[in-house]
Amino acid sequence: MGRNLQSSDRLRPIDLARGHGLSTQAVRNYEEAGILPPAARTPHGYRTYTSLHAGALRAFLALVPGHGHQTATSIMRAVNLGEAEEAFRLIDESHAQLLDDRRTLQAVERALGGLQPTTEPEPGAESEPTTVSATTPAPEAHAASRPAGTFIGPLAGKLGIRPATLRKWEHAGLVRPRRDPRTGYRLYDEADVRDARLAHQLRRGGYLLEQIAPLIAQVRAAGGLEPLEAALRDWHGRLSARGRSMLTGAAELEAYLRARG
Repeated sequence: MGRNLQSSDRLRPIDLARGHGLSTQAVRNYEEAGILPPAARTPHGYRTYTSLHAGALRAFLALVPGHGHQTATSIMRAVNLGEAEEAFRLIDESHAQLLDDRRTLQAVERALGGLQPTTEPEPGAESEPTTVSATTPAPEAHAASRPAGTFIGPLAGKLGIRPATLRKWEHAGLVRPRRDPRTGYRLYDEADVRDARLAHQLRRGGYLLEQIAPLIAQVRAAGGLEPLEAALRDWHGRLSARGRSMLTGAAELEAYLRARG
């Protein structure tokens, strides 16, 4: 055990737990997971902790809101193994993801800013779905009579998702493609493509399908940004809160690193 773990300010598991609103079992679990450095033992086998363990616990609990439980665990485990560079790499990845999320939000706002009122498409046929993965429709669909729109394969390719994802979104009411009367293939008009792009961006922002569906329904009805302003404000707020949490976590982690020497 490292020299910093030897201290006269011994803490029982219950002391450490109560100081952070946890159970003693949670403290033991954190030690076993490597979030806390190994505890000393009394001659009777009882765990004893020190202020260093308290600092590790403070650092972990401060890291969780900004980085998530799994990443915070990996950061603390790396620090306790003496692998600070790995911990810094994990922190950098979280910051990069936060920046990417901010860019995603900006993209959503840009996409919504260009929305125009659209006429809702007619309900599609209920037959078994058939997908097209090529960039052109079936050979028998002549260009002169082909309905305007995009087939499922090309649209999925543009969004970087699988056709099965678009079918899942259709089932959830996020997109409502009609059917090509000649081939029976799904056909996405301009409004469907808009809805699919919006759903894709909101999913990247962490929204669930059941949260996205009413937002898209409002966009269809209003054709503009206003129905989503509350959701966008909430998204901005969550990103800002995450950024501030990262700052708090960094401060506590730095204090723990100093305490470890």
